[in-house]
Amino acid sequence: MLGIVIALVFGNPYLDRVSKISEKMLKLSVVLLGFNISISTIFQVGYSSIWITFVSIVITMVLGILYGRLLKTDNNISLLISSGTAICGASAVAAVSSVSGASQSQTAVAFAVVFILNAIGLIIFPFLGHILDMDQVSFGLWSAISIHNTSSVAGAVAEYGDIALSVGLTAKLVRALWILPLAFLLGLVTKSRKKTSFQWFLLFFLLAGYITSVFPEYQNIWKNIASIGKHLMAGSLFLVGSCLTLSELKRVGIRSFIMACLLWISISVISFFAIKYGYWYIPIDI
Repeated sequence: MLGIVIALVFGNPYLDRVSKISEKMLKLSVVLLGFNISISTIFQVGYSSIWITFVSIVITMVLGILYGRLLKTDNNISLLISSGTAICGASAVAAVSSVSGASQSQTAVAFAVVFILNAIGLIIFPFLGHILDMDQVSFGLWSAISIHNTSSVAGAVAEYGDIALSVGLTAKLVRALWILPLAFLLGLVTKSRKKTSFQWFLLFFLLAGYITSVFPEYQNIWKNIASIGKHLMAGSLFLVGSCLTLSELKRVGIRSFIMACLLWISISVISFFAIKYGYWYIPIDI
């Protein structure tokens, strides 16, 4: 919130640089948070959430295309917003834009929409979770499916509790892995030769969980490292907020914003009831 206020009042003359720094800080903080999660938990949650994330991605993409046509938004913008909502926010927007032929202005609009909704989600989701009386496992899964960026998911679930953090962050990273097949598929459809890069920090996240499991006698050290990760996450969230300037807000057309909100609300409601009634669940006792 502080980052957003500063950006709206004073602007951000170093927008590109801050965006790159925040992305690197985010990846490093995720790796450090991995020291708070055992490798068995990572694999259990990851295995259980693969099909859930796949189904949620398909539903989101289909709804995004339908809403885009109903509201007559630009096709590329609809595709970018749908991809960002379905998978992992800004990272998915960047990957899909590289293979879809979207212009810089269209990509900028999608980025701005994702930043706005991320800020809202980070603030309201823990509040909604408590209002809806969700347990930590359910809230972690709900956040991983419904919130756009990994940074905002991590911030929301860390606020909710350690179990929510383990489930939410792991499920979100599994969801992020779908960037590669989606970008590849879109590349075939659009006949683009561009490729998206693999998110190597995911492997280091797994390594952190493995180290924690192999050397449990150093649990105090791993907890301190994970604590550093939480502080670093807070710093990255501040930088993310500082990128939400007035110039970014002005890029967002009303139709694009309405389409993004409808899509976000739809997948949040669908996933909540799917989790509530046991259709989507993580069969794990952490």
